[in-house]
Amino acid sequence: MRPKRFGLLSALLRTERLTFLNMREKGLFGAAVLLATLLCSGRSRGHGFEHSAALDAGGRYVVKWRFDETSITFEIEAETRGYIGFGLSPNGAMASADLVIGGVANGIPYLHDYFADSSRVVHKDPVQSYKLLYGKENYTHTVLAFSRDLQTCDPKDRAITSGTMRVIWALHNEDVGPSGPAYHGINRGRKSLRFLNPGTSRKVSPETATFDLLNVNVPVPDKDTTYWCQMFKMPEVQKKHHIIRIEPLIQKGHENLVHHILLYQCDSSLNESELDMGHECFHPNMPDSFTTCETVIFAWAIGGEGFTYPIHVGMSIGTDVDPVYVLMEVHYDNPALQTEVVDSSGLRLYYTPRLRTYDAGVIETGVWVSLYHMLPPGMQDYITEGHCTQECLQESLDSEMPSGVWVFAVLLHAHLAGRAIRTRHFREQVELPPLASDDQFDFNFQEFQPLSPEQLILPGDSLITECMYNTKDRQNMTWGGLSTRDEMCLSYLLYYPRVNLARCESLPEITGQLKFIGVKQIQSPLTTWPFVIKSPKRYSNLSFTEAMDKFRWTKKRAKAFNEVVLNLPMNVRCSKIGLDEWSTQGMIVSPPKPKSVRPPVVAMCMNGSESQCHCIISYILITALMVLLHFNSQL
Repeated sequence: MRPKRFGLLSALLRTERLTFLNMREKGLFGAAVLLATLLCSGRSRGHGFEHSAALDAGGRYVVKWRFDETSITFEIEAETRGYIGFGLSPNGAMASADLVIGGVANGIPYLHDYFADSSRVVHKDPVQSYKLLYGKENYTHTVLAFSRDLQTCDPKDRAITSGTMRVIWALHNEDVGPSGPAYHGINRGRKSLRFLNPGTSRKVSPETATFDLLNVNVPVPDKDTTYWCQMFKMPEVQKKHHIIRIEPLIQKGHENLVHHILLYQCDSSLNESELDMGHECFHPNMPDSFTTCETVIFAWAIGGEGFTYPIHVGMSIGTDVDPVYVLMEVHYDNPALQTEVVDSSGLRLYYTPRLRTYDAGVIETGVWVSLYHMLPPGMQDYITEGHCTQECLQESLDSEMPSGVWVFAVLLHAHLAGRAIRTRHFREQVELPPLASDDQFDFNFQEFQPLSPEQLILPGDSLITECMYNTKDRQNMTWGGLSTRDEMCLSYLLYYPRVNLARCESLPEITGQLKFIGVKQIQSPLTTWPFVIKSPKRYSNLSFTEAMDKFRWTKKRAKAFNEVVLNLPMNVRCSKIGLDEWSTQGMIVSPPKPKSVRPPVVAMCMNGSESQCHCIISYILITALMVLLHFNSQL
């Protein structure tokens, strides 16, 4: 029976091709040293890489990675026999970037940790945080593998977090010489990735049926912003099916033109004569049937690579409550006012008769898109909050699903001024961990973040979509609206089981915002939009947007305005699928006062001496444990 006392230790050591017998031959101390070394080294049990991404359009530079709780390992394969450069940047540029440069010279791999200062000058980092694992090259390509801690505590390194990381890359046909790396020229690029929350698998069975929703030769106007709408009929199936993956089909060369695509469910009794008919959205002459398409059933935004549903969830088609007709809304972003542009982008949907356990739904939460959502100029960290209120979730979930719904993915959405977004979660006014967050939001990289574990939303919970904006370089107000120069603050929640709730949003009351700049009276009746100010004299006959722009904003005044807006009463939006509403729609409520707020997460790290100290303690504790086990086994 004695060997059973060492079962756990023996199992761990077997992973290093050791047996309990030769462990005993090394002696207790030797075994303790070996075990503690394994624990302190953070050695990975597997050698495969779970995630990968091509950083350039041609696939010349591919990065693979895997990670655990404390460290990350990369393998880069690049089309060069010279050096490979890899970096983490605060904004996608060279300045203040954390860099690692390596290659294979004369058959010997090398790797060095660098950083770029604010003037983009490259320096060797006195603390070499990146560890070379291996390197090799053939006649065309070089492969390098290296690892580092997620938190290195080196001020020249950038911490690797679950948010968006702006990766920069470069390569050169020569290796690093005595004077340092030569300038890479045009062989460089950047791409945003989430290393610690990299999205869903792209793999589906090759036998899975697909259908495409595509615009056909849409003439994109030569104006800044265009929303193009087209209606489609879903596939006619004889029984219920589940859509299990949706991916974008963006016309080559239009990756920066197509900003986002929304898919809406429409009234199921529409006139099919309007099928495949495209028209500019929100236009007075658009078909009347477009106005029946209110419920978002999927969202894709620039930089996203598609979404695969979890194995227990799918989007239902083929039943009486499922979409028969859908409207695809494509946002074209054309700030250069290009002419004669024709686009044929859209979506591909994969569907199967093999049903999953649950039907998926989408809830749009955040700030109701409106001119009443406004951001003063000159602010580096202006905060907006959009509330999915306790009242809305109480009424809708009590009626539909008293046991609550499970959120399994979140898409955070803002425009060019957005810098950080998080979806906060409260239960009985106590803050829980956020559903999703991104402290390095990138306008050009917006995709669903899968949640692990999934998060339960109960009746009476509340959510706040919190957005931080930078308007430092803007001279006028920024308005809530459709253009990418306007702003949004939204979270799209993918959840199950599906309930009759489409939007759960809020909007701050306009009267308090106008009072801040001194407005006393507006003209009535309201006959124009935006409505017109009556008094005081300095704003007389100006629209409220013109009055807001005329106000002399300073940083101090903008901060005070931000504090006022966050505490104003708000208008609740709580809508069902289609055009119906819950009774809480239109309620005026005050922002909730949380009983407790979750403090920000502070990353813990250890420098080299602290880490060594912890490992020494591990040696001592494990040795003592094994001695105790030895003496116990003699009893």
